[in-house]
Amino acid sequence: MAFLSDTLARVKPSQTIAVTNKARELAATGRDVIGLGAGEPDFDTPQNIKDAAKRAIDEGKTKYTAVDGIPELKKAICAKFKRENGLDYTPAQVSVATGGKQILYNALMATLNPGDEVIIPAPYWVSYPDMVLLAGGTPVPVAAGIETGFKLTPAQLEAAITPKTKWFIFNSPSNPTGAGYTRDELKALTDVLMRHPQVWIMSDDMYEHLVFDDFEFTSPAQVEPGLYDRTLTCNGVSKAYAMTGWRIGYCAGPVELIKAMGTIQSQSTSNPCSVSQYAALEGLTGPQDFLATNRALFQRRRDLVVGMLNEAKGIVCPKPEGAFYVYPDISACIGKTSAGGAVIGDDEAFATALLEETGVAVVFGAAFGLSPNFRISYATSDEQLREACARIQGFCAGLS
Repeated sequence: MAFLSDTLARVKPSQTIAVTNKARELAATGRDVIGLGAGEPDFDTPQNIKDAAKRAIDEGKTKYTAVDGIPELKKAICAKFKRENGLDYTPAQVSVATGGKQILYNALMATLNPGDEVIIPAPYWVSYPDMVLLAGGTPVPVAAGIETGFKLTPAQLEAAITPKTKWFIFNSPSNPTGAGYTRDELKALTDVLMRHPQVWIMSDDMYEHLVFDDFEFTSPAQVEPGLYDRTLTCNGVSKAYAMTGWRIGYCAGPVELIKAMGTIQSQSTSNPCSVSQYAALEGLTGPQDFLATNRALFQRRRDLVVGMLNEAKGIVCPKPEGAFYVYPDISACIGKTSAGGAVIGDDEAFATALLEETGVAVVFGAAFGLSPNFRISYATSDEQLREACARIQGFCAGLS
């Protein structure tokens, strides 16, 4: 009898976490490493949010809470959805969990049966397919390449839907590409979904506030009210509010689904950290002016990175609409040999040689389901980004 579950054979560890850990290990040995793998803002949580957490501790708000969130936070989440997305939800339709990842996992665990299919546009966040597998479902990746701006077309979505399709996971702006769907592009997808009433929509809106230029964020249930009753709108405070370590995610959807997710959570983690919930409450109800400041900072970094990478030999880097990632294409680098003698057979070999020879850590594209590419998180200082991109330029110039 095997000791470990057969389920583990179906999943793999997060490659983004693996790259970040590798960079830390090399740095600990004295290597000059620039880590561009972690998807988290490099600036601190706003002071008013930290102060709210301190007050919660001082006031003894450190006990168990309701399994899926304190009433005050649920009310604030309802207000947020109404204010920013034009969506009406009641507290009974809201769930709060230990990060956005748990929200998605709870929903999949509560709904998937063996044979159920989940459509996932690729490139995708590394955790989507593995969470589907852990929940017993079948991920159905659909490649959306550089030729469509890393966006799924209505024809591709239509072709991927079968009688077994239960969920469509939608992420805009996207991790890893930063691609954002315009209202018209999203409406074209929702028109397809309206023709398939068995398909539910899981909208991961985590990068909602990180959009650039004149891009306007929209969410599926906002664009097509007819999908309201089968859409789970997911969000959190990690990215926009620089609260990655606080671990608070939230969602809103049909009451039956929210109750089922609460059942899963009650037998896994129980309630999210009480102190973090009060911090998130302040984040959603307190001053929001820093969002525009941070957005401008990220846009400047995006322009810096895109500009420098497009000057690198063999790299094509589209300009993303949001998030804090770029996903350059390295087709012209495949098959070449680095100055250090490494054969660049695929994007994993590119990323490995880049780290070993220059100290720049990126995540290879195969981890996100689309190659040959790599992902850079530009959530770090201008100085670090400029140096990293200069090293990448040098590395590419040395390929022969």
